[in-house]
Amino acid sequence: MEYIENRTYDEIKVGDTASLVRTLKPEDIQLFAAMSGDINPAYLDPEYAKSNMFHEVIAHGMWGGALISTVLGTQLPGPGTIYLDQSLHFARPVTLGDTITVTIIVTGKFEHHHHVTLDCQCVNQNGLVVMRGTAEVMAPRDKVRRPRIALPGVRVTDKTSQYRRLIAMAEEPAPIPMAVVHPCDSQSLLGALEAAKANLIVPFLIGPEAKIRAVARAEDVDLSPYKIIDVAHSHAAANLAVAMARDGTVQALMKGSLHTDELMAEVIASETGLRTARRISHVFLMDVPTYPRMLLITDAAININPSLEEKVDIVQNAIDLAQVLQVGEPKVAILSAVELVTPKLRSTLDAAALCKMADRGQITGGVLDGPLAFDNAVSIVAAKTKGIKSAVAGHADILLVPDLEAGNMIAKQLEYLANAQAAGIVLGARVPIVLTSRADTVQTRLASCAVALLLAYHRRKKGA
Repeated sequence: MEYIENRTYDEIKVGDTASLVRTLKPEDIQLFAAMSGDINPAYLDPEYAKSNMFHEVIAHGMWGGALISTVLGTQLPGPGTIYLDQSLHFARPVTLGDTITVTIIVTGKFEHHHHVTLDCQCVNQNGLVVMRGTAEVMAPRDKVRRPRIALPGVRVTDKTSQYRRLIAMAEEPAPIPMAVVHPCDSQSLLGALEAAKANLIVPFLIGPEAKIRAVARAEDVDLSPYKIIDVAHSHAAANLAVAMARDGTVQALMKGSLHTDELMAEVIASETGLRTARRISHVFLMDVPTYPRMLLITDAAININPSLEEKVDIVQNAIDLAQVLQVGEPKVAILSAVELVTPKLRSTLDAAALCKMADRGQITGGVLDGPLAFDNAVSIVAAKTKGIKSAVAGHADILLVPDLEAGNMIAKQLEYLANAQAAGIVLGARVPIVLTSRADTVQTRLASCAVALLLAYHRRKKGA
């Protein structure tokens, strides 16, 4: 068993030292804000922080002060110490990923009341002082040795922050007409009706009318406000929905209870489909509680093993979507297993080529970097530990995955292990397409429809 032990006044000598090393993580800032109530946007809002004098999120000043208190209360003098006075001078900010070494040194002892004075200093990983000051404490007289108490794990999460932002952004535009293709099970029908109630879509329910009404009766919902278009089967529903998108009757599609391949076969048909000059691709929009911004993952649903040429369209589709979602210059991390370019991994060669293509204006609107391993793409701490200097590392808005398998695994792991909310949209066609899954929550369906609405609204504004 580990123990915590103090140094009594009699044991302490002038010149004695103690230290502590901590690395600042995003959750440290969030926890300190939750505990103190200090929600200054300089600490919590990356967009606001860009405009301040430090140009990035910084730690609360007293986070470093709390570390000094930790050393005093647990090491020198340790348990039984009474804090009397503390002065602090803040020399420079502490930013995410900085590793801070706290050192205290005994400078004086006063016998008549057992007071001890100490110099205190916090230094970052570059050897630069971020904070210094002096402390005065009453040192304990009695020896204390106690088992070290294991702290409970704490997780700071806001599972729906980005979801709420999407819904708020979709409040201004009028709802769009959307073809709901073969909504013949409860999930697809109820999802469409919830989106209609949220004023996101005006649904056209395309499928066998008898089946649609049977589902409605079983779920006790009223279909009288909605238009049902009766067709014989799912293939006919997909064919008609695509035709309605081509002639402008609807501005988006939503998959119901038919297989994705059946719908997408009609979408990509060369003569009658919805192809454009762009490669069609899919984007997962992930609201990850432990990540400070919306994370777009592409492509994890359409393109199985895309070529370099296809990745150009895939990443451009994602950048354009991010800009519609008000991410001014999205940061794109091109993922691989390593950070160095090697001929043994095609994904690293593609990453290098894509970055150079962005430099030459063949990909526009975003900042690209790669190859980057997943940890370096999403963690400032991991990137700094590996010495990676990049505007993208640790700040990624978009993850471009090497292939569908990698993307699907990342998205599903974030959803089921990191408690993330996921929405999804198909891009590169004439209209946005919502691909739903039977496992999708109502929030997922609403968020996906909100994205489709914002895309359609953006296209209308550009056309005007």
